[in-house]
Amino acid sequence: MKKIVFSVGIILLATLAWYVFFKPYDYLVTFKIKALPGTINQSIKTWGTSLENSVDVNGSDPFNLKQELHFNDSIHRYEWKIVPLNDSLTKVEVYVSDSEHGIKNRVTIPFADTDFEKRTRKTLLEFNEKLKDHIKNFRVTIIGEEELKATYCACVPVKTTQIGKAGGMMKNFPFLSTVLAGNEVQLNGRPFLEITRWNREKDSIEYNFCYPILKSENLPQFPDLEYREFPSKKSIKAIYNGNYITSDRAWYALLKHAEKNKIQVTGLPVEVFFNNPNMGGNEMEWTAEIYMPLNETADD
Repeated sequence: MKKIVFSVGIILLATLAWYVFFKPYDYLVTFKIKALPGTINQSIKTWGTSLENSVDVNGSDPFNLKQELHFNDSIHRYEWKIVPLNDSLTKVEVYVSDSEHGIKNRVTIPFADTDFEKRTRKTLLEFNEKLKDHIKNFRVTIIGEEELKATYCACVPVKTTQIGKAGGMMKNFPFLSTVLAGNEVQLNGRPFLEITRWNREKDSIEYNFCYPILKSENLPQFPDLEYREFPSKKSIKAIYNGNYITSDRAWYALLKHAEKNKIQVTGLPVEVFFNNPNMGGNEMEWTAEIYMPLNETADD
């Protein structure tokens, strides 16, 4: 019996020592939400940049992000783990630690509702509400396989971030439309955006913002203006309704659809716009067709 009591005591002491001195976090918050991991990833980053006390949000793994928040004399470190549960439900685990007051937090948390706990809950509840509001303000509808038709077009190449995509489009929309209309170039369809590079680790993209036009021998020449043939592309298609700033939510939905149905895709979407963001209006009435081209060179 003494040996059993001694062994149990050793285990309890070791567990207590681990909890106080070696546990890698002070507090864990977990919640589930009906959203794709990509939407949550981008929402965390957008939310982080909007906070005055947020130092950085980083992580090359889209399912694991690290963030620092400053509260007076404390630096709170948030480690976000995004765990997909099924096609629409995702679990989010947030491991929170305070490097300066970690031991104090771990000792007091089991016995009192500390300021550290209250602040962490308040911060994450605010994020959760913003995420829920965001999800209500866009809609993605998967249509299925469809061919994106070939066209001749005038394009402006842009390098930016995912969140800067719509800003680049709004900046170049007046230039393209003014140059083309002013030189009597005949338009032949809706403006579209062709992603040519997508670095998901750094959230950086390169794209061509284009207007379909009728080919002519007397097209105006400008340093930032390119003319090119856009080939037809077999694709899977979605309809996106919402602010074009977050139309990349449809990219993630199409990638998830492709993965689920074992469809090989390029990962370089094309967006066709039905509304001019510069004109404002009800964002839920903005429409874009989002195409994810099939990777026809992939091995069977």
